[in-house]
Amino acid sequence: MSSSIYTKLAFTNLKNNRKTYIPYILTAILTVMMYYIIQALAKNNSIGDGGLSAVLSSSIGVITVFAVIFLFYTNSFLIKRRKKEIGLYNILGMGKRHIARMLFVETVTVSIVSIVGGLAGGLLFSRLMWLVLMKILRYEIRMDFEISVSSILYTLLLFGIIFMLTLIYNLVQIRLSNPIELLRGGSQGEREPKTKWILTIFGVVSIGAGYYMALTTEAPLDAIGAFFTAVVFVILGTYALFVAGSVALLKLLKKNKKFYYQSKHFTSVSGMIYRMKQNAVGLANICILSTMVLVMISSTVSMYMGMEDILKTRYPRDVQITNYHPNPENEYKIQKIIEEVTGEEGIAVREMLSYHYGGIAVIKNKDEFISANDSAIMGNADEVCKLNMISQEDYNQMEGKEVFLAEDEVIFYNPNVDAEGTADTIQIDGETYRVVEQLDTLEIQEKNQSQIVDEYFVIMPEQVQIEECLYNHYKFIKSENPDSPIKEEDITVNQSIKFNLNGAKEKINKTVEEIQRRIKEEVPDAYCESRELNRESFYFVYGGLFFIGLYLGFMFLMATVLIIYYKQISEGYDDKERYQIMQKVGMSKREIKRSIRSQVLIVFFLPLATALIHIAVAFKVITKLLRILNMVNIPLFLVCTIATAAIFAVFYGIVFAVTAREYYKIVN
Repeated sequence: MSSSIYTKLAFTNLKNNRKTYIPYILTAILTVMMYYIIQALAKNNSIGDGGLSAVLSSSIGVITVFAVIFLFYTNSFLIKRRKKEIGLYNILGMGKRHIARMLFVETVTVSIVSIVGGLAGGLLFSRLMWLVLMKILRYEIRMDFEISVSSILYTLLLFGIIFMLTLIYNLVQIRLSNPIELLRGGSQGEREPKTKWILTIFGVVSIGAGYYMALTTEAPLDAIGAFFTAVVFVILGTYALFVAGSVALLKLLKKNKKFYYQSKHFTSVSGMIYRMKQNAVGLANICILSTMVLVMISSTVSMYMGMEDILKTRYPRDVQITNYHPNPENEYKIQKIIEEVTGEEGIAVREMLSYHYGGIAVIKNKDEFISANDSAIMGNADEVCKLNMISQEDYNQMEGKEVFLAEDEVIFYNPNVDAEGTADTIQIDGETYRVVEQLDTLEIQEKNQSQIVDEYFVIMPEQVQIEECLYNHYKFIKSENPDSPIKEEDITVNQSIKFNLNGAKEKINKTVEEIQRRIKEEVPDAYCESRELNRESFYFVYGGLFFIGLYLGFMFLMATVLIIYYKQISEGYDDKERYQIMQKVGMSKREIKRSIRSQVLIVFFLPLATALIHIAVAFKVITKLLRILNMVNIPLFLVCTIATAAIFAVFYGIVFAVTAREYYKIVN
C-alpha cells in the first residue's frame, strides 16, 4: 500500500470528523499558547527571584499537569468516537499495522498544527499578556519583554511528549481490540449498570467528611491542612456520587411508578441509567473544574480588590520599628533619627506609640498559658497562641491612664472580635494572677478577625516580672531541647515604635527610606518596615496571584466548555438511534423533544448545582485561608464569590445552549 494513501486517509478522516477534531485542535493550540506565555513570563530574567517570580513559576507545574490530563481526556473521547470507523477499516481489509500508520499521520498532523499554532499564538499574544501583567501590578517594574528561546524548547518538548503518549495510547487501544469490539466501541456501556451501594455510601461519607472539616475548622493554620484534606475528600466523594450515587438515585426514581411511567420521564430516566457509567466521570470533571474556576477567580479577585484593606491589616500604621535589644542608648538613637529625618523633610509625625513587650509562644488550656516547645506547637496547632506582656508603666503612657497593679494582678485583653470573657484568674507557667480588668480596646491592637494565631495581651505590674516570665520560658525550652539554638539573650523584652506620617506621598516615601537606611546602619538590633515601602512588593505578589487566578481560571473554563461540548456530541450520537426507535413506535416529536430537554437539563446542570454547593460549604474555610494572606474583608469576598458564581452560571448556560443545538441536530 502506497505511503501517500495513509496521508490522504488521515486528512480525509480529520475532515470527516471535523466536529470533534476542530474543537480539540483549537483547545490544544490555546493550551500550548498559554503554557508558552506563562513559561516566558516566569523565565523573564528581569523579574528576579522575588514573590512575583515564585507565583509565576508555581503556576507552570499546575498548567503542565492540566495539559497532560486534559489532552489525554479529550483524546480518549476522540478515539472512542473513532472506534467504529476504525473497525470498518479493519473489516474491509486494512491491517492494524496500516491503521497504525494512518493514526500516526493523523497524530503528527494534529500535533504539528497544535504546537506550531500554539507557539505562534504565544509569540503573538505574549506581549499583550506582559502588558496586562504590568497593568495589574500598577508599579513600574524593570521587566523587559523577551522572546524566550528556552520557553520555546520547553514547550516543544512537553507537548511533543504528550502527543506521542496519546498516539501510543491510541495504538494500544487498537492493538488490544478485535474488529467486532471496535464496531461496538461507540455503543459500549449500554448495559444497565448495577447499583453500587458501597461506592455510593463511600461517596456520601467522603463528601460528609470534607464538608465537616470545612465547616468546623476555626484556626487559620489548621485551615491549611484541613482545606487540602477536605478537597481530596470532596473530589473523591464527587466522583463516587456521580458514578454510583446517580445510578442509585435514578433507580429509586424508576421504582416510583407515578413518576417513572410518564413519557417525559420514562425515556430520560431509563436513558440516563443506561449511560450514566460513561457520563458520570465527565459530569464529575465538569463539577470539579467549575468549582476550581469559582474558587480561584473569586479569591484572587477579592484579594486584589481588597489590597488597601490587606495593607492596613498588615501595617496598622505607616511605619513600624522593632528594637530587639532595647537600652537607653539605642532607644535615644532611634528617637533622634525619627526627629531629624522628619524635620529635614518637613513631615509631621502623628499617633506615635512606643512601648516594651515580651512575647512568647504558649499553649492555652482554658485560662492557663503553658510554654510550648516546637513538637508541642506542631501537635497542638489549634491551641497555640502568642502571649504579649506589657508593663503597667507603658500601658499608662499609651492609654493616658493611671493604673496601679498589685504584684499578683494583671489586666487582660483579647483582640478577637468573637472573644469570650476570661476567668477571674489566669496562670502563666504555673504562676497565678488575678484579672482585675478585661479590656474592650487597646491602642496598640484593635479588635479584629485577622489573627492567624490567637494573640493575647497581659498588662503586668513591673517589667521585671515580664523578664522573669521570659527567663522561665527560655529554661523550659532548654530543658525540653538542650540542643536548641535559642540563646538567653534572644528571649528578651522588645521595644515597638509605631507612627503615622503626614505630608506629600513622595516626601513620606523619601522620609521612610531615609529612616530605614539610618536605623539599619546606626542601630543594627532594630528593624524598620513601612506600609508604603512594602506596598509595591504586596502588589507584585497579590497582583501576580490575581493574574494567575484569571489565567488558570480561563484554562479550566476552556476545559469545562470542551467537556460540555463533547458530552453533548456523545449524548447526541447515543440518543439518535434510540429516539428514532421511540418515534417509530408512536412517540410524537413534541414528546421526544420534551424528554430530551428534561434529560439534558438534569444531566448538565447537575454539575453546576453541585459546584455551587461545594463553594457555599467551602466559603468558611476559604476565609480562614485568606486571613493568612491578611485578607479579612469577608463582605468583599462574599460579594466577589456571588458575582463570580452568577457570571459563571450565565456563561455556563450560554455554553450549554450553544452546544445543545449540536445535540438536537444530531438527534433529529
